[in-house]
This record gives sequence, structure tokens and C-alpha cells, in this order.
Amino acid sequence: MDPQVTDNPSQSRFEIREGEDLAGFAEYHAYKDEIAFLHTEIGQRFGGRGLAGLLINGALDAARERGLKVLPYCPFVRGWITKHPDYVELVPQQDRARFGL
Repeated sequence: MDPQVTDNPSQSRFEIREGEDLAGFAEYHAYKDEIAFLHTEIGQRFGGRGLAGLLINGALDAARERGLKVLPYCPFVRGWITKHPDYVELVPQQDRARFGL
């Protein structure tokens, strides 16, 4: 079964699951038209399979669809955006230097 990324707003995080198993999550704080990504974590037994990248890709696509500005406080999210420059536009212009983007 393909991994599935879903938003779990009651826990303020995007989750990635393989079947019924929670493989990882990206915690966020949402405020008005912004979403600040704070921490990304993948369970040890799920590591090394690219799930963190799939998780962040799905989370950022959801932010884009909702018209949210992204604040990548999480180092993994920041690094992922750096490697995928078509997502830099989600970070407000005035905040890009602060995040090294």
C-alpha cells in the first residue's frame, strides 16, 4: 500500500501512514493565512525510505492548495524547500533570508 499523507488538525500535524501504521508526522502551528512547520519526525522502523520527503511534499502541496504562507522553522522542511526551489514561493519574500532561502 502506498504511503498516505493527511492533515490531522486536532493534533496540529500532517501525518504519513503506511496502511494503519503511523510512520511519521510534521508538527505545525497554523495562524490566519500562515502555517509554521516546527518539527518533522519519522519512526525508526520507517527510516531510510524517503517517507519524510513524501510527507513534506504532501504537507506543502496542501499549504499551497489552501493559499497558506509557509514558515519553515523545522530544519528538515527548510532543507527540503532548498532542494525543491519551486516551493520557495510559499515562503513570504520578507522571511526568506531569515530561513536561508
